[in-house]
Amino acid sequence: MGKTVSYDAVDISSGAKTTMSVTFQAVKYVTASEIGAVKPKGRYAVVTVEVTNTGGKDGGFHPYGKMKWEGKGTAVQGVATMDSTGTQSVDTTYHPGEAVTGDIVLDVPRKGGTVSYYEGTGSASLAFAMPAK
Repeated sequence: MGKTVSYDAVDISSGAKTTMSVTFQAVKYVTASEIGAVKPKGRYAVVTVEVTNTGGKDGGFHPYGKMKWEGKGTAVQGVATMDSTGTQSVDTTYHPGEAVTGDIVLDVPRKGGTVSYYEGTGSASLAFAMPAK
C-alpha cells in the first residue's frame, strides 16, 4: 500500500485526455455486517484510495463496473460494488487539481489475487495486489 499509479483518462464525448493518479492507502477485509451490506458472493474488501486529477483537463475515475479481480485457478471476476462505507465517493469527474479520498467496496472471491481497473477497452489502466491475509 502507499503506491501511486497514474493513467490517462479519456473524455468519451470530446476525446480529451488528462492524467489521473490513484494512491492505494489501505485494504482490509470486512464482514457484511461491518459495512451494513448483504452477504457477499465471496468476501468484502474495503480499499481506501486517493484519486487526483494531475492533468490539465477534466477526467473521471469510475470504478463501478470497471474493476476486475483475478487469482490463481479462478476466472477473472467483476468485483466493484455499489456498497458504501460512508466515506466520500471517488466515483466522479475531477477538474484539474481536484482530489478525493474514499473507499471502494469490492466483493472478491477470496483473499489475495490482483485487482485491475479498466478505464477503457484494452489493457488495464492500473492494477494492485490484494493482501493474502
